[in-house]
Amino acid sequence: MPTRRYLTAIGIGLLLWAMQGAVWAQAAEAPAIAQEIQAMLQQATPATSPADASIAQLRDFYAARTFRPAWDKPATVPAFVAALYTLVDDGLDPRDYGADRLVPAYRRVYAANRDVATRARFDLIVTRLYLSVLDDLNRGKVGPALLAPAWGLPVERYQPNMTPLSKAVDALDFEHAFALARPSYATYQRLRAALARYRDINSHGGWPQLPAGSAPLRPGDVDPAVAILRRRLAAIGEPVAAPGDPDRYDETLAEAVRRFQGNHYLAVDAIVGPQTRAALNVGVDARIDQIRVNLERARLLLHALPKSFVLVDIAGYQLSYYRPDGQIWRTRIVVGKPYRRTPSLRSQITYLTFNPTWTVPASITRREMLPRIRRDPGYLAREHLRVLSPSGQRLNPAAIDWWNPPPIVLRQDAGPDDALGRVVFRFANPYAVYLHDTPAQALFDQPRRAFSHGCMRVQNALEFARLLLDDEQRWNAADIDRTVASGKTTRVDLPRAVPVIVHYWTVNVAEDGQLAFKPDIYARDQPLLAALDQPLDLLHRLP
Repeated sequence: MPTRRYLTAIGIGLLLWAMQGAVWAQAAEAPAIAQEIQAMLQQATPATSPADASIAQLRDFYAARTFRPAWDKPATVPAFVAALYTLVDDGLDPRDYGADRLVPAYRRVYAANRDVATRARFDLIVTRLYLSVLDDLNRGKVGPALLAPAWGLPVERYQPNMTPLSKAVDALDFEHAFALARPSYATYQRLRAALARYRDINSHGGWPQLPAGSAPLRPGDVDPAVAILRRRLAAIGEPVAAPGDPDRYDETLAEAVRRFQGNHYLAVDAIVGPQTRAALNVGVDARIDQIRVNLERARLLLHALPKSFVLVDIAGYQLSYYRPDGQIWRTRIVVGKPYRRTPSLRSQITYLTFNPTWTVPASITRREMLPRIRRDPGYLAREHLRVLSPSGQRLNPAAIDWWNPPPIVLRQDAGPDDALGRVVFRFANPYAVYLHDTPAQALFDQPRRAFSHGCMRVQNALEFARLLLDDEQRWNAADIDRTVASGKTTRVDLPRAVPVIVHYWTVNVAEDGQLAFKPDIYARDQPLLAALDQPLDLLHRLP
């Protein structure tokens, strides 16, 4: 009698023989499928819908492989599906790309009774899906137009070299293809690592909630809530183990709370009051979504960044100048109020003006200046505001009926009280916003600084001007001080235009992996999250 091991060996051998036979049969059929693919692509015409916008890319892909089918071998589709499930680390949903449907579809298509045309159509559909994954990894799933007018950054489609992408399919090396598509900047990789870490926290139960409505916790307090606070911070890796009573609010815990407050743009005082408690009680699911949203923003932004540029972080109230010598200079900024939002944009700083005058925007004149002038006739003189006609002719304020004024323009003289301060930095944009100095320096001491009408006020603005001008012979600190002291309005062109990117994101990741979660001051996260979670229907034509 044959042994069970012998029968098992025979069974495995027969299975392998059958699988090899299927591969041989598909190999024999591949030229016919290739001819059908080529014919279908020759007949296809680009459509206007985004789903059909990649016919040229499909042609390029198949031309790189002489129109051989890409998905006919039994191992290829399962390997692709396995790679799709890694997209969770990018904050994307694998089901959007058919991770749960592709293998059954492949089995149906390669059943014995299916024709060559069906198999060619399947190949084209899966390749389009493959290219869509790469495009979403590279430029984002969500089109910026869905967020207009909040988004002002140009976005181009991913234009890859098809040869390595075709070879990746044949080698079943989809992770390599995905890596080629992902933004190559360290920020993106840190966000991916942060997402994986917070998903791990979630898989272990998340973190505890502090009791709502209880009294503030201060260093030195003894309270059962302190032990909860300790566990909450330990969940994100803070070293808060208590050598003694876990209910005692000791200095080690106080330092951890200060770090948490700094990373959440709160007053750094170690007091767990209502705002700090609210930030601590944001659930891990919400933080995971916040990281996912900012991964999507990174996919839109992190491409072809110049070596030297100015990056304005709206939600982080910070300006960073990446200088030509590789150093990074940072300073605080004030941004637009929630109802006067600073827009996202990309432009170039071309010149600056010392001792600028300020032409008051018509909307500010109408909404803010006219009520003040009506209440206080001395307001114009005290604020050094001139009244001009639209053509620039100076008008007598006393001769104007301020309850029914004619078309006017208000212009503030240059000086220490000018709303633009001592210098303004100009760059072309459709929103009429710019970077500038300010006499209201005390606002930079606030942890959250959304106080302007949309323009960005810069702390240490004269130092920023010196760095941009980059000419110690003509524009050192003393030269700039003399120019400002003269009181004369002076335009200075930069020796070379400096790119500026004004962008909105609500998570920062430091080099050590430390996360900073910013308040979503313009309520932009939720619309982007909703669009990111909107299911795609890329497989409606599957056989």
